[in-house]
Amino acid sequence: MSVWSAGLLRSARGRRRGRTDGRRFLLRRAVPGHLGSARARVERAWLAAGLRKVPLRPPWAGYVHVHVKMDLLYGLVWLLTVLLEGISGQGVYAPPTVRIVHSGLACNIEEERYSERVYTIREGETLELTCLVTGHPRPQIRWTKTAGSASDRFQDSSVFNETLRITNIQRHQGGRYYCKAENGLGSPAIKSIRVDVYYLDDPVVTVHQSIGEAKEQFYYERTVFLRCVANSNPPVRYSWRRGQEVLLQGSDKGVEIYEPFFTQGETKILKLKNLRPQDYANYSCIASVRSVCNIPDKMVSFRLSNKTASPSIKLLVDDPIVVNPGEAITLVCVTTGGEPAPSLTWVRSFGTLPEKTVLNGGTLTIPAITSDDAGTYSCIANNNVGNPAKKSTNIIVRALKKGRFWITPDPYHKDDNIQIGREVKISCQVEAVPSEELTFSWFKNGRPLRSSERMVITQTDPDVSPGTTNLDIIDLKFTDFGTYTCVASLKGGGISDISIDVNISSSTVPPNLTVPQEKSPLVTREGDTIELQCQVTGKPKPIILWSRADKEVAMPDGSMQMESYDGTLRIVNVSREMSGMYRCQTSQYNGFNVKPREALVQLIVQYPPAVEPAFLEIRQGQDRGVTMSCRVLRAYPIRVLTYEWRLGNKLLRTGQFDSQEYTEYPVKSLSNENYGVYNCSIINEAGAGRCSFLVTGKAYAPEFYYDTYNPVWQNRHRVYSYSLQWTQMNPDAVDRIVAYRLGIRQAGQQRWWEQEIKINGNIQKGELITYNLTELIKPEAYEVRLTPLTKFGEGDSTIRVIKYSAPVNPHLREFHCGFEDGNICLFTQDDTDNFDWTKQSTATRNTKYTPNTGPNADRSGSKEGVLNVYLRLKGQTTIENPLWSSSGNKGQRWNEAHVNIYPITSFQLIFEGIRGPGIEGDIAIDDVSIAEGECAKQDLATKNSVDGAVGILVHIWLFPIIVLVSILSPRR
Repeated sequence: MSVWSAGLLRSARGRRRGRTDGRRFLLRRAVPGHLGSARARVERAWLAAGLRKVPLRPPWAGYVHVHVKMDLLYGLVWLLTVLLEGISGQGVYAPPTVRIVHSGLACNIEEERYSERVYTIREGETLELTCLVTGHPRPQIRWTKTAGSASDRFQDSSVFNETLRITNIQRHQGGRYYCKAENGLGSPAIKSIRVDVYYLDDPVVTVHQSIGEAKEQFYYERTVFLRCVANSNPPVRYSWRRGQEVLLQGSDKGVEIYEPFFTQGETKILKLKNLRPQDYANYSCIASVRSVCNIPDKMVSFRLSNKTASPSIKLLVDDPIVVNPGEAITLVCVTTGGEPAPSLTWVRSFGTLPEKTVLNGGTLTIPAITSDDAGTYSCIANNNVGNPAKKSTNIIVRALKKGRFWITPDPYHKDDNIQIGREVKISCQVEAVPSEELTFSWFKNGRPLRSSERMVITQTDPDVSPGTTNLDIIDLKFTDFGTYTCVASLKGGGISDISIDVNISSSTVPPNLTVPQEKSPLVTREGDTIELQCQVTGKPKPIILWSRADKEVAMPDGSMQMESYDGTLRIVNVSREMSGMYRCQTSQYNGFNVKPREALVQLIVQYPPAVEPAFLEIRQGQDRGVTMSCRVLRAYPIRVLTYEWRLGNKLLRTGQFDSQEYTEYPVKSLSNENYGVYNCSIINEAGAGRCSFLVTGKAYAPEFYYDTYNPVWQNRHRVYSYSLQWTQMNPDAVDRIVAYRLGIRQAGQQRWWEQEIKINGNIQKGELITYNLTELIKPEAYEVRLTPLTKFGEGDSTIRVIKYSAPVNPHLREFHCGFEDGNICLFTQDDTDNFDWTKQSTATRNTKYTPNTGPNADRSGSKEGVLNVYLRLKGQTTIENPLWSSSGNKGQRWNEAHVNIYPITSFQLIFEGIRGPGIEGDIAIDDVSIAEGECAKQDLATKNSVDGAVGILVHIWLFPIIVLVSILSPRR
């Protein structure tokens, strides 16, 4: 700490002095924290100083005292709180509280007057929100976000860290962010903050024209509208220029600027009425968000001329375009008009353009086209004048697939068989693209077949059954038996034909379905592979359709029906949900078009018992009893169930379930031999379900206390100490904890240094245990491991990291007061002294001023202004410890003194001056500085010798106060 002293108190704008004879007056400033502490305080108040005057024997002599005061009020309040918590039985256990802070400064718009719960940030910057929590045990933190009614969980997962960090934030990531903290006590604590992302896109100017009809030959009106649009947050402000001229509403009779109805600042329209020669010019639209978040204005220009026109285009291709698979296709789009020159883009009606597409201006090329590339392609021309021009063409890729047939007996008879003398119809179907190119040819035994009176060839209406041809054989004769072939082809060629053979003979009979006796019911175990089988007879054999018969659920492949060509349904990795009845039925395809034949197959899936608990840890002290219970939830078959209890490999008990659904195993008195893993196996035909119980005497993990008030203190320059506090989770669950094994290692090191902390007596639930870690090297971080010890052995360990962090607030790291501001650096006047300090300038000094009164100007400022301030101190005074004093004639020079201080908690610096009689007894101070680190002794000696100041460097170790404050130190 450095202080400049002289005959009067000065600031950068004047001086501050007392004018009473032999009276004392003080100036104080409170400090909630201590210099050199690892805890960074958020509060603005960091230093307190008081100035007292003392009687001086020479007319112009005097000396200055600096004191450190420890405020015990917070300590007493904290002690009372701890006592009340102890009485309640909860100790330091407390439900969570939460507060959200953010890094950086919000760039709010001043006139919006947002509340503090709204944080604004520029798009592309990094958002960092920190959730500050208190509560014991340490609360678990979870970040979530809601935008409207939807919940955004950050890529489908919540953030469980204290700090939410989003780099390169985008506009869609704005919204309300919630921090939820819970530790199992009381209700969860939830706080939220709204994040507003600011951005400004490039503005776009579009031009629209309206040409009025001639009215009675009096005038011919041509009006142009220039519309400017820019996406932004906050709302954008628009301004227009014509060349260098700023256009305003009313500045030109031929210009009108307005916002359309039902818009809220999204656009600004410039209307040019009945175009004049001067209206043909270069127009600029400037979009601005008033430099909020340092977002610069953006401008777009448009040249309006008598040639300005909307775009027009044409396609140099046919519509539609029919091509074969594998061919290359090129679409050409050219502009036929438009000023300025339009830009051309290609789009696809559904989905994006194929990845292999090659674009070159208005030319689109697709090499080796496939059926997936088919669709409507559109060329769009846009020059921001009028509406975009659009031309489309449809690309069709030829394809033939999925050929099948069916045989329909004489529909006028109920017999499903083919008989001589009756009618029979053979139908053939394929899927063709394009359907209008599809042609069918019929053959009998390899010879072409033409339509006749007895052999009628027709095609079904495409709206009823597309891609279907029929061969009706009237009055079937024996000579009609043979193989009929249906050949489907496309007129354009390039695609392989589909050929379907159908045999008509005396052996052609409708199908029949049966299930082998040993194939239903079918019993299997969960996880196996099973085949369900239906035997199909008849000629030809149709496709078999499998579905669930007992419920409307999907089949294993996700569809409602599965096809089988041999009547077998194969299921891999059978699950218990697949138990039930399955239906197999004939399809009309590749068979007879008759009433479907069907059969049922029952599938029974056995699975081992499902039990609870699957795993349970039981902690219990020695010589105490424990009972373990294993319950059956479900199993198939449910009878007969047997159980086995084992400790490791040792069989303890076996039995069989009767009517109960659980089995128990008690241990009356635990000893070292009884600890271990107990397994209860419940067994049926399909396997076994297992309950596991880990019975142990290990103590639960300690719970570190994170809300210690001022845990870090510094009593030497290069080292610091840390007050480590914790509670013990469920201390009565196991044997008494006799000690803790403390391990500590420097961050980044491998070696642990360990020692034991002895514990006398029983630890109560919620009891706060404190251990001071000393000789920690500043500013290193350390990893601390704490392990409870009982007569059973080691318990669960807990690890945390302790850090030394220098104060992050600049007023904490380095304080300088030149008494320049109106509130004199938050110093306060003492209300128990005889007079107040005053702040004066040379212009308002006493007319009795003499050269012996002191310096005629402040040490480092101007001589302007005067301010008389009278304040009162809030708080309670405590023991004062003298640090430094100076007396004697100081003359008109400013003198500098350096003092080392080592505060361990919140403190005040008090300057006390006691002046002598007369105007020449004034005492002044100026430029009070406090900085972290040791004072430079060489500089101190040099400056004192030059200025003639009598400065004393004092190191004070406040051991009694350290001990007292460490006991009564208030919690944060």
